Amino acid sequence: MTGSVLQINVSRGGVLKYAIQEGRLNALGIDGDGHAHPDLHGGPRQAVLLISAEGIDELAAQGFPVFPGALGENITTRGLDRRQWRPGQRWCIGADAVLEFTKVRGPCNTLLRYGTGIHAAIYDALVKAGDPSSSKWGLSGFYASVITPGVIRTGDPVVACQE
Repeated sequence: MTGSVLQINVSRGGVLKYAIQEGRLNALGIDGDGHAHPDLHGGPRQAVLLISAEGIDELAAQGFPVFPGALGENITTRGLDRRQWRPGQRWCIGADAVLEFTKVRGPCNTLLRYGTGIHAAIYDALVKAGDPSSSKWGLSGFYASVITPGVIRTGDPVVACQE
């Protein structure tokens, strides 16, 4: 699979996250990004959150007022099929950075600002069980750890890394 970085997003903590043109990935995320609830979010196994733009488009088509950065993701991708994302996959972004998906993100109550049905729209029992056959697989996003730090930029390619 090959896609690209549509948007890089940061905030002092929580949602909404705001677009930046480039960011430096480090072991704990993107420089300048904060976590409103560090006991639940962040750390080396949840350093960044990725969501596909196509998934955001699906949710918007269902009537949810979402857009890149609205769901708290750090990296919004374009051209990568969320249904193919799996824990353990490694993604090369730009010239240097490497991320490894660690787990599907479980929805938090902060997302209820987009409607009471958002949790059911992005997450179900199959997703919770780790079953990618769910039609909702990947809609809530994937956490990733930073394997190789580096600068990423809007428009950078995102490709499966060769092991």
